[in-house]
Amino acid sequence: MKPKICVVGSANIDQISYVDKIPNDGETVFGDSYQMGFGGKGANQAVMAGLLGAEVYMICCLGSDVYKDMTIDNFKINGVATDYIQIVEGSSGVAPIWVDKTGQNRIIVIPGANNLISGPKAIDSLKIIGNIDVLVGQFEIPMEVNEAVFSYAFENGITTILNPAPADKPSDTLLENTSWFIPNEVEFEEIYGKTFNEQNLLSFARELQTNVVVTLGEKGCAYVEDNSVTMFETESVKTLDTTGAGDAFVGAFSYALANNLNISESINLALEKATDSVTKKGTQSSYKD
Repeated sequence: MKPKICVVGSANIDQISYVDKIPNDGETVFGDSYQMGFGGKGANQAVMAGLLGAEVYMICCLGSDVYKDMTIDNFKINGVATDYIQIVEGSSGVAPIWVDKTGQNRIIVIPGANNLISGPKAIDSLKIIGNIDVLVGQFEIPMEVNEAVFSYAFENGITTILNPAPADKPSDTLLENTSWFIPNEVEFEEIYGKTFNEQNLLSFARELQTNVVVTLGEKGCAYVEDNSVTMFETESVKTLDTTGAGDAFVGAFSYALANNLNISESINLALEKATDSVTKKGTQSSYKD
């Protein structure tokens, strides 16, 4: 049977501008190209897991605008079930993105309907779906919704993965119900308030009392196990666009865990998919061969 994954999180429309140089205050520059695509951290993670072959359910909230049907169709094309998507009046989430010539990005997320997702409805959906192997969440929906669905999932024996992005300090309730905590290096420093290094990572993991993986971009990632840090390196590639690379990692990692791969295999698969994604432009479009 296929591993069953449920992602509770955001879905956005990405509006991506590629420029040679990000403009300074008051400066106007000409861009190289523009594309609109599908994004949102939750949606990205769900699509990656779906493309790998998991049975994936997306629980998100969309507005009543033109983006609703486009987003639902995109999920279906990429193997993500849409039965439990919530719809509200108003606008769906959007994310204007600037990408410079080095592949680095600047992102503004306008949540829209993502802020209106219902926790009780999400839990009802989890009960109907049943037999979930892994639940994935992020910080592009209200914290109280994450707390509710993670508490339900953890109490019912579901492995939970929390990607604390955009960076925000998680509540004690949320951490108590988190199996895997996966920030990137910047998020680690913003949440913990200390520079990323091995000693601080170990202290951080002891305080959280949960499994911790910190993604480090082109440097790979760091995993804490038995009070020691294991570094995983990734292949060196030419970077075109880093947008969505962290989500590719989380989506692939969730698939691997749900498929009962060991930790080393799970991390290496996640790194492979994240690294491949930065060699192509776009977000979810970069996940495909």
